Amino acid sequence: MEPQAQQDAAESGPETGGWLRAIRDALAGKQLDYTQGNLSRAIVLLAIPMILEMVMESIFAVVDIYFVGLIGKEAVSAVGLTEALLIFVYAIAIGLTMSTTATVARRVGEKNLEAASLAASQAIALGTFIAFLIGIPCVFLAVPLLEFMGASESVIELGSGYTTIMLGSNVVIILLFLNNAIFRGAGDPAIAMRSLWLANGINIVMDPCLIFGLWIFPELGVTGAAVATTIGRGCGVLYQFHALRKAESRVRLGKDALQFDPRVMWRLLRISFGSIAQFLVATASWSMLVRIIAPFGESALAGYTIGIRITIFAILPAWGLSNAAATLVGQNLGAGKPDRAEKSVWLTGIYNMIFLGIVAAVFILLSEDVLGIFTPDPEVQRIGSECLRTIGYGYIFYAWGMVMIQSFNGAGDTMTPTWINLACYWLFQIPLAWYLATELEWRESGVFWAICISEGLYSLVCICVFRRGRWKRREV
Repeated sequence: MEPQAQQDAAESGPETGGWLRAIRDALAGKQLDYTQGNLSRAIVLLAIPMILEMVMESIFAVVDIYFVGLIGKEAVSAVGLTEALLIFVYAIAIGLTMSTTATVARRVGEKNLEAASLAASQAIALGTFIAFLIGIPCVFLAVPLLEFMGASESVIELGSGYTTIMLGSNVVIILLFLNNAIFRGAGDPAIAMRSLWLANGINIVMDPCLIFGLWIFPELGVTGAAVATTIGRGCGVLYQFHALRKAESRVRLGKDALQFDPRVMWRLLRISFGSIAQFLVATASWSMLVRIIAPFGESALAGYTIGIRITIFAILPAWGLSNAAATLVGQNLGAGKPDRAEKSVWLTGIYNMIFLGIVAAVFILLSEDVLGIFTPDPEVQRIGSECLRTIGYGYIFYAWGMVMIQSFNGAGDTMTPTWINLACYWLFQIPLAWYLATELEWRESGVFWAICISEGLYSLVCICVFRRGRWKRREV
């Protein structure tokens, strides 16, 4: 066999042990050099823990909305409006994770684990500082923020405690995301997965106890959901720091890493500016969509909130699969193998399209049954199921956009996704949603169709830009 043919077979062909062995190794957290060998196996070893990690993250949203939905639609509306505000925290958290994953992955690909550990420590310090800058003022601004989002008096009275706790304790959100980004960049996604297992297990147990006052716990109502989520995430963060201190960790917060390095800090900040802007642009557009829907009543807002929560439940695992492409791109560019990095992106995109295609079929065919699990209100069920069906029509296209965007981020090219998000969401999606919802009087249906159409455009733009290949020359 010719050398090139041997390389292609090693990167893309079947490997001894097969898929079952790869799945078992992925769940066990087996370490691998992702800059060589079989690409399909590498994707499986990275993607399975990342998918399960994202499933666990999405379970936070689904569990909370399930128990809160038992209180009533005003409680669901309070959670939905708070989630629209938290989107900005998620944007900063995810933005920081992009620069962290890109930097750690590039240093690991270069086989420079000391530099990877130093980058991790600088990222944690930066994230903690930003979290407190956000959290302290938000403790005192929960009610004005809910008023700005268009909440009624009953929603504010019921949900202000939930909003205060969720925004004020955002440090656990940012650190949970950030530490897991370190593990993903290092090629240790199984640790990230386990931290979310722990956090979710605690949240699932504590949610009904604190919301309804079961056993020895006080009855806190919707505020109890915030307390349970914060406790669960906090325990997950403690587990992460324990793992980062262990001697066998690829990226380790030892004595040498725990120092301030302005050069590394500035490099992370520079990349973060683009990634934070990228996700602020994207996620702020979702807040504007909430603002467009809010005047149509609490049933519309509750249906949209539940529908989007369920949508996130499906999309986050797909983001986990996309994160595998980010790690492979970062490490292979660090190893000087841009062609292998590109091949990994196309292969991951195929897997993601198959996965989201199946999810779309379920949502389109069974949307009413799915919504019935979360609310007994027939009008909320109708609106939420319409949300699931309409957005689901664009899932196959969006599968490719997710992988392409994460590939840019894994290469450290965070500004390209920012410009794509700005064009597709703010210059296209929001005006289209407003026009369809208000001018054509499609109400909430117009918002759902605007999301579907804009996500298709988004994916086509991402593919076109990716094929130009400038991301391969990005320095990190």
